[in-house]
This record gives sequence, structure tokens and C-alpha cells, in this order.
Amino acid sequence: MTPLTIIFSILDILAGIIMVGLFLVQEGNDRGMGVVSGATNTMDSYYSKTKGRSLEERLKSATLITAVIFAVVSVVLYLSITKHW
Repeated sequence: MTPLTIIFSILDILAGIIMVGLFLVQEGNDRGMGVVSGATNTMDSYYSKTKGRSLEERLKSATLITAVIFAVVSVVLYLSITKHW
């Protein structure tokens, strides 16, 4: 194994662990049967106005960024192993 492969392997494992941890910390969308019947909540509330700054939105953004990093590092790791960089 080359040093580059070892570094990418460690980054891949860390990104995977962080992604799973962020996913487990997030709250679920408990809309229940309202999703099936098409019911939506269109009420303007303080929460809906500040949703982008809430902790849940920051967790979702961090999870998305971590997932992209995980995917890119996985592809680079695969290429480094198969092309013997």
C-alpha cells in the first residue's frame, strides 16, 4: 500500500463515521399519515421563517457535505488502488 492509499483510506473511514454520526443525531420527520393524504401545514410560524438557521438545517447541510466528501474520497481511493498511484 502506498502512503496515498493509506491517507485516503483513513479519510474515507473518518468521513463514513462522521456521516453516520450526523445522520443518527438528526430528528426524523414525524408527519405521520398526513403525507399519505396530502395534508400539508402551510401555517407561517417563527420556526418556518428561521428554518435555514436552525440546528436541524445545519445538521442536514453537514450531512450532505460529509456525504459528498465520502463519495469523492471513495472514488479517488478506488482509482488510487486500481491505477497504482
